[in-house]
Amino acid sequence: MGLLVAFEACARLHKFTTAAQELSLTQSAISRQIRALEEIVGVALFVRERQAVRLTPAGEIYAEEIRHALRDISNSTLRIKASPGTGTLKLAILPTMGTRWLAPLLPDFVRRHPGVTLNLVTRLEPFDMDAEDVHAAIHYGAPEWPRAELDFLFAETTFPACSQGLKAQYGFSTPQDLLQAPLLHLASRPQAWAQWFAAQGVAGPLAGGTSIDQFATVTQAASAGLGVALLPEFLFRAELERGELVSALDVRSRSQGSYYLACAASKTWYPPLTAFRQWLQGQAAASAAIASSVT
Repeated sequence: MGLLVAFEACARLHKFTTAAQELSLTQSAISRQIRALEEIVGVALFVRERQAVRLTPAGEIYAEEIRHALRDISNSTLRIKASPGTGTLKLAILPTMGTRWLAPLLPDFVRRHPGVTLNLVTRLEPFDMDAEDVHAAIHYGAPEWPRAELDFLFAETTFPACSQGLKAQYGFSTPQDLLQAPLLHLASRPQAWAQWFAAQGVAGPLAGGTSIDQFATVTQAASAGLGVALLPEFLFRAELERGELVSALDVRSRSQGSYYLACAASKTWYPPLTAFRQWLQGQAAASAAIASSVT
């Protein structure tokens, strides 16, 4: 940084002597710093003349870029001093959980932390958060994520959902009856139906069905009568209330997986992430309390 600051001053003032006075250094110290920088970049930055120096073409380009970089660093320092909790938070979300549960809550976080800018990306599976410069991710499944700290959010309760017409067609009365119907499988949870039947004490081969990669599409397919879907109740309660879906059976079952906030271990010190973790825990606790009261 010392070399770059010296270079910027010389480029702006066109004199090593004046730059040395501005930086409270000797002219020889400035000259040594410029020579050291030229050795690092491997190109001449100045043309030395009798009473002044002028930038080479390469020096002109480099000076402009360094000037912008130093300005950005200075502005960042001023911002962090004025408000330590500011910054950008990059969060990976699950598509349906992110849009249906998290997104409606985010305005409250922004209101409480107006200096934090949120950037959202969609990811279905664990990934390298350091490589993608992501601070945290919403995770469903077991509490496992390499190089991350996990905060438990809440468990998940599922129910078998279908259209009114499909329910009338098959006349479901027991979990065993669902084995005769077409089942809709979520690609990211290939064992979900097998685990559900096992939890109900039902054994037997599963009926054929359709595999779909998104909950939103699974829901639309179930509403259209294509089959029975196993859906998280907290995400699709609205469809039940509107009558777009019905419960094939009045059975609720705890999923084997739960929801977590996975935080990159290398970024847990970051103030916006700390603020988001605390805020999200409160939102998760409130949602869990509502789910318990409804159940």
